[in-house]
Amino acid sequence: MIYMVLYIPLIFPAAWILDKKGLRWAVLLGSFGTMVGSWVKVGSLAPDPDRFLVTFAGQTITAASQIFILGIPPKLAAVWFGPNQVSSACAIGVFGNQLGCALGFLIPPWIVRNSINLADNTRDLSIMFYGQAAITTILFITIVFVFQDKPPLPPSPAQAALREAEEEHYLRSIVRLLKNRHYVLLLVTYGMNVGVFYALSTLLNQVVLIYYPSAEKDAGRIGLVIVLAGMLGSVVCGIILDKTHRFKGTTLAVYVLSVGGMIAYTFTLPVGYISVVYVTAGLLGFFMTGYLPVGFEFAAEITYPESEGTSSGLLNASAQFFGIIFTIADGKLLKAHGDRAANLALAGMLLLGSVMTAMIKSDLRRQRAHQEHMSHPAAEKTQPNGN
Repeated sequence: MIYMVLYIPLIFPAAWILDKKGLRWAVLLGSFGTMVGSWVKVGSLAPDPDRFLVTFAGQTITAASQIFILGIPPKLAAVWFGPNQVSSACAIGVFGNQLGCALGFLIPPWIVRNSINLADNTRDLSIMFYGQAAITTILFITIVFVFQDKPPLPPSPAQAALREAEEEHYLRSIVRLLKNRHYVLLLVTYGMNVGVFYALSTLLNQVVLIYYPSAEKDAGRIGLVIVLAGMLGSVVCGIILDKTHRFKGTTLAVYVLSVGGMIAYTFTLPVGYISVVYVTAGLLGFFMTGYLPVGFEFAAEITYPESEGTSSGLLNASAQFFGIIFTIADGKLLKAHGDRAANLALAGMLLLGSVMTAMIKSDLRRQRAHQEHMSHPAAEKTQPNGN
């Protein structure tokens, strides 16, 4: 919960840093904070109740740091890649974030075993905490020496125009975004879609155990399948966007398919075959996580020339907001009326989001800027031979 709660107020300074200081500063701050938080958690390795506060402090630091990272994929894709690669690059960035989530499902249960012996628990936790601290330290050092802010030449006409434009005031940019009716619709529908995904993931274990009481490990594996399928969905959707440039059509199609996936998951839970649940949950993850890069790229198109970091940051803030509300409300619904009512309520939210998505105008400003600059005789001067 601390990750979702901190994101909402801290996204504004984080997006300002990404917009004004650039990719390198944002990635350095995110990586540095993750490293510091990981080392703080190392200090909690003792069977002492007071040490929980140390762990929570480390978790809070890493939660604040991830705010700098989640908005990176669309910004990095736009700054470093041309118009026929930008959506795929964004999707690969989302793929990387989801890969971390998948490893989070997979690795900790292997390292930290279920033991009543405190010495064994301390040893296992020390392996995990020191391992995390070592990896995040290596990553930070690598970023310091390797990661560049932007290429010497802009990779696209739209980026060339942005570099030549006068520097904009950050707050004015946010105001313009919030005055953009179609972006506000996307802001709400994106938050609803990802919020449903957060609620589904949080309650997954409770729901699966209702029908399969001894399937704790299966519940974890189903969560892993959802993430892995979503990683594939992210890449597939990114490639489709680069090939077709049909941003609204793809967004709406993925949203509607998410509704279908949610309904299929709901009604296959009680059939008695957990293998079927694996399949339907995987399909649901494919479409719901595949929606992430599609939403980022659609937002970048309809809000150009506003910063991709700012538009994606607000989308993520919306996701955290709806995630908190949906998780709490659906948990109460699950307890009072059962899993079918809870899951159908989430499906209803996705259906409402689909209707609202259909109302968004496909105003592809970034694509239009590419075309206008390419048709200008001087456009060739801004085009590099490659990245």
